Amino acid sequence: MSDRAEMRGPVSRRRRTTISNGNKWHDAGETPPQCSDKTKTNEVSRHASVNGKADGEMGKSEQLQLQNSPKKQRSVVEDFNERLSCHVLQESLLSSASGYSNYRGILNWCVVMLVLSNARLFLENIIKYGILVDPIQVVSLFLKDPYSWPSACLIIVSNVFILAALYTERRLAVGTISQMTGLILHIFNLTSMLIFPAATVLTVTSVTPVGGVLSLAIYTVLFLKLYSYQDTNRWCREIRQAKAKRLTRSYSCPSVAQSNGSAVHTHVSYPGNLTHRDMYYFVCAPTLCYELNFPRSPRIRKRFLMRRLFEMLFFMQLLVGLIQQWMVPTIQNSMKPFQEMDFSRMVERLLKLAVPNHLIWLIFFYWFFHSTMNFVAELMQFGDREFYKDWWNSESVTYFWANWNIPVHKWCLRHFYKPVLRKGVNKYLAQTAVFLISAFFHEYLVSIPLKMFRLWAFMGMMAQVPLAWFVGRFLTGNYGNAAVWISLIIGQPVAVLMYVHDYYVIHHGTTTQ
Repeated sequence: MSDRAEMRGPVSRRRRTTISNGNKWHDAGETPPQCSDKTKTNEVSRHASVNGKADGEMGKSEQLQLQNSPKKQRSVVEDFNERLSCHVLQESLLSSASGYSNYRGILNWCVVMLVLSNARLFLENIIKYGILVDPIQVVSLFLKDPYSWPSACLIIVSNVFILAALYTERRLAVGTISQMTGLILHIFNLTSMLIFPAATVLTVTSVTPVGGVLSLAIYTVLFLKLYSYQDTNRWCREIRQAKAKRLTRSYSCPSVAQSNGSAVHTHVSYPGNLTHRDMYYFVCAPTLCYELNFPRSPRIRKRFLMRRLFEMLFFMQLLVGLIQQWMVPTIQNSMKPFQEMDFSRMVERLLKLAVPNHLIWLIFFYWFFHSTMNFVAELMQFGDREFYKDWWNSESVTYFWANWNIPVHKWCLRHFYKPVLRKGVNKYLAQTAVFLISAFFHEYLVSIPLKMFRLWAFMGMMAQVPLAWFVGRFLTGNYGNAAVWISLIIGQPVAVLMYVHDYYVIHHGTTTQ
């Protein structure tokens, strides 16, 4: 063995003795060991357990004495009182005074019932009519005459009006034409944008209703954009004249430089914005209000772009399928009651049409205002993505119309409502004028493609004025929100049935059974 082992051996065999009166360890030639924290903890726990047992034994011995104490007597009396009285002053949960607001289970129940009821209606439709979805039929509407597409030609011709507005603004910027001449040219250009496509749709027999709606919708959007374009540039000229009529040199818009993989857009000032690139960026951007410097996103998110593209394609197919499978048979079966003026069956058909019509409208809203506009905005790095607000919480009609279509609302507010107020027009009269313009464009987009004038859309929009007054005056909170939903669910199918009935009577002479 080694020396260290020999030295360690005797030490391990040393005997220790304990002196009870001092609780000290005596070791031959060694100091007493120190108590660790763990040892102290064990000591404390042993003492606590001993004391606990002692207290328990003491509690058992004094149990009979505590039963007769006043505190015990009070607890017995309270126990009897709880047995005798079980009611307190409180409201029912469904009462408004209760303050209860967690109705999540009822909302889930409503969703389940809505899905089940619509599933039953859809299954009934399948059993009665079979599968009516035919995507080839939709494609054939556009490929009916591949060498004569009047709607596509109309859309291409719209570039003439776009360039006319741009060149007019360039002449005004350098002063080669007067302000009055420029105003007349803009008025002529904008008026032609409404008359020319309408006359083409009405006179060319090969234009289908779908193609007519598409081309007129694009011309309507361009009309609003070019109106904003000339209005904004006119304000820029007024500001420039206010600054001592001094022209400032600027770069074309949008000018992009690459820095660390992200786009940096140069600030633009008037008249450097009057370029083809700036004009066509505004034409394609998902907005109706022109600015010299739009808010821009730093990059294109490819995953976000692909999700929106998938939603666009999916919901487009879903819309076409629902219209073919659900809407068309219901509308065809509604013609005879409307022709015979059978009021009870008219109401029944109206309510039957309200469900698919409203579902299609909701899908269209998501497809256009969320999927499509976000896709275009992401592709063009357009930063302002507020295309809608919480219109579903509308407690008034005016709140709904101001928040379900933000681009149109911003245009009306910026280029019509506020300028009219600045001229001293009454607020309510200005709101009525806004509804009047909206009613005109609704009728413009429906009557001309169908080639008949019945003013149902116009009257439906103008009916929003007294409805807005009634709801705002007499209904608030949930009642106002319910009134808005009822007007959306019932009002649209009424107009649809009116137009479809008149279209079948005029163009086909007889109605289907």
